[in-house]
Amino acid sequence: MGMNSVEGSSFFAPGSVIWDLQSTNNLDAIRETIQRTTVFHAIQGLNVDAFAETVVRRELEQSTGFGHGIAISHGRTDQVPTSEIALGVSRHGIEFHAFDGRPVHLLFVVASHPDRQIDYLRILSSLATMARNELFRRELLSCLCQEEAQQKVFTAFSGVLQRNVAVQSYRAS
Repeated sequence: MGMNSVEGSSFFAPGSVIWDLQSTNNLDAIRETIQRTTVFHAIQGLNVDAFAETVVRRELEQSTGFGHGIAISHGRTDQVPTSEIALGVSRHGIEFHAFDGRPVHLLFVVASHPDRQIDYLRILSSLATMARNELFRRELLSCLCQEEAQQKVFTAFSGVLQRNVAVQSYRAS
């Protein structure tokens, strides 16, 4: 397991959380999250507009709103060497056609390389674990600023990711 795998990464660095999404529908919200976070703009060689459209096309095939006010949208592109995650937070909620019919308040966008399926699945399961935690959702939405939200999501994600990796290594041994 090299350090370039998920557990060696630190996600939700400054600029990966957008605190006040303005968009009220899913496709605009995806585009806004990708355009406004610095995390995707910082990837050399990534065409951010093309990436946004990849994520939008994927969303049109099937909604990534999986309930509890959370959506995890994603796009695969060989222009990203490692997986990257951004989070858009919406106070008023976004219409996402989620299966429970509820609006989305936390929109995660994941960029992953097509060859890094394991990394992508680890990230997805960690985000899903966080998202199912009602206390985490409430605390995140009650943050007062972007920095606070960023710190909270970074800490929660790191913790969940480490537990998931530990469980997987234990099962593998």
